[in-house]
Amino acid sequence: MKRARNLQLKITFWILLFFGAHYISAAQETNYHGFKCLDFKFEGHDAKIVFPARPEPGLHWIWRARFWGHEPQTEIALLEKGFHVVYVDGAEYCGNNEAVTLWNHYYDYLIKEYHLNLKTVLEGFSRGGLYIYNWGSENVDKVACIYADAPVCDLRSWPGGKWKGVGSPDDWKAHLIAYNLIEETINEFRGMPVYNARKLAEAHVPAIHVCGAKDEVVPMEENTDILVKTYREAGGEIKVIIKEGCGHHPHSLKDPAPIVSFILSHTAPELADPPLPVESKMAINFRGNIENCRIKFEREKIGRVAFLGGSITYNPGWRDLVCQYLKQRFPHTKFEFISAGIPSTGSTPGAMRIVRDVLSKGTIDLLFEEAAVNDATNGISPEVQLRGMEGIIYHAIKSNPFIDIVMLHFVDPDKMADYTSGKTPEVIEQHEKVAAYYSIPSINLAKEVTDRILNGEFTWRDDFKDLHPSPFGQQLYFRTISHFFERSWDMPTSEKQQYKTLPNKILDQYSYINGHFDPIGTAKLKSGWKLVPRWEPTDKVSTREGFVDVPVLEATQPGATLKLKFWGTAIGLFITSGPDAGILEYSIDGTEFKKVDQFTPWSEQLHLPWLLMLTDSLKNSKHILTLRVSATSNPRSIGNACRIHQFAVNN
Repeated sequence: MKRARNLQLKITFWILLFFGAHYISAAQETNYHGFKCLDFKFEGHDAKIVFPARPEPGLHWIWRARFWGHEPQTEIALLEKGFHVVYVDGAEYCGNNEAVTLWNHYYDYLIKEYHLNLKTVLEGFSRGGLYIYNWGSENVDKVACIYADAPVCDLRSWPGGKWKGVGSPDDWKAHLIAYNLIEETINEFRGMPVYNARKLAEAHVPAIHVCGAKDEVVPMEENTDILVKTYREAGGEIKVIIKEGCGHHPHSLKDPAPIVSFILSHTAPELADPPLPVESKMAINFRGNIENCRIKFEREKIGRVAFLGGSITYNPGWRDLVCQYLKQRFPHTKFEFISAGIPSTGSTPGAMRIVRDVLSKGTIDLLFEEAAVNDATNGISPEVQLRGMEGIIYHAIKSNPFIDIVMLHFVDPDKMADYTSGKTPEVIEQHEKVAAYYSIPSINLAKEVTDRILNGEFTWRDDFKDLHPSPFGQQLYFRTISHFFERSWDMPTSEKQQYKTLPNKILDQYSYINGHFDPIGTAKLKSGWKLVPRWEPTDKVSTREGFVDVPVLEATQPGATLKLKFWGTAIGLFITSGPDAGILEYSIDGTEFKKVDQFTPWSEQLHLPWLLMLTDSLKNSKHILTLRVSATSNPRSIGNACRIHQFAVNN
């Protein structure tokens, strides 16, 4: 032990003698994700250098500003490419001039001792943005490019919390002291990224930012958005990847390929992986096939194609483009296209209305089904998501064993947040169980859009704009669906159609495989209810097409009661829920009354078509529903009304 200690002192002495004022302690070798790492003290600060197994010829390196080891996937990928990774801890300096001086000394040491490339890649997470931009703006000739992740760009936003950001009072005091500022002088201070990044832009140093759209700690609009505007005005190149549905955490990307690709393109392009084709991001599951409808279209020259879903199916866009594609691919075929999209509805209404709205129109050769957005948005439970989707698929195959079905999963910010965090959205998991069990091909547009946004190809807020896609989004949906067609039909047509056999056992014994609507005339009205032959609202609140000027059972006063005899395992109410929607009380077969609120998050702005499933796991037999209007109502509702279009039954 004594000999080892003496040896360490001798090494320290010679290092001090060689490097003069830069105090450097003896290094300790550690392991950093399988790579050799030297840990030592540099001028009294913790410092690290990580070495690649095989250094690339340019000896490029990435310099981590803060939070060593947090979300290291970009660094690991670069180490595998032959980059070095370095770090020096100057946390107490908060990125101020003393931090810049420390970094200047560390830079000189690294260049002199390890002969690294004269230009470094700067990496800053959160408050690390202060370090990389403050040092970089004073050393523009030493920076190859910048990777900033949810970076602090304006002290007034974080830690100041002067605007939208939540701020951090203790950190605010520490940063004011570190920068020798007071509250009264901060507005004149120009030594922070929203101002000094201009120097880097003018020097043509490229930058990439990765940010969460819902960041409340370091809000984009107070930090990155302002810096980006300045950067581009000064002629700089800056790319922004926005993680929809995500906050300040998690940092980075689960797959850092877009970040790594950006860095390599500005340092060692010869090390970059070849670009992947656009089709590589298309999340298509080619299970089963869609050959039966192709045979019908080509040989019988007739075809009936149906589209069942919510508002994204109801609205013009991808559906029209698919119809045009089919007519062009099969120019001699006479097509009938059935548009059965109803806004706000998901798989449960779909299972109940597929017979009425789709299958009653004749033999369907090709069915497009989507419900992932509304099933999740409407708060449908996972088991009911499966029961509804299985009901739709079972109904369709039972009606025509030669039918081809394509399941679609459209995108919304919540699904993007799940995928960005490395999770599969629950509703897609449930629907995919059904698709796999019945060998139905599926197209996961939610995953494709997320992957391509994280790849920096486009953004949600500027290009896609909404879960009801812009024309750009509609075209993207169509391109993927048309690619699915091209891949599915790239071989000669089969000789004959294949018969689809329904399984002996369904996935869930309570799935809505016999779901349907019973007419409102089957109810026995006790008191307070009336049949309105052509209902329309008396207020000026919006309505949905198909749900006005139609018959409804209406009650507006507490105590109104009706009874309904039905046979099956489930009973529900297809209603219109508007600003005056009340609370209902119901009893099945004389059991204790339960309450259900008709009021939805959208009822104040819209008379909304809504399916309330009261129960769906009864014994498959005869039952009696007693329904009455409660005297209580939602605090946001202005009344106690109930308006029933149909009764939903599964028997």
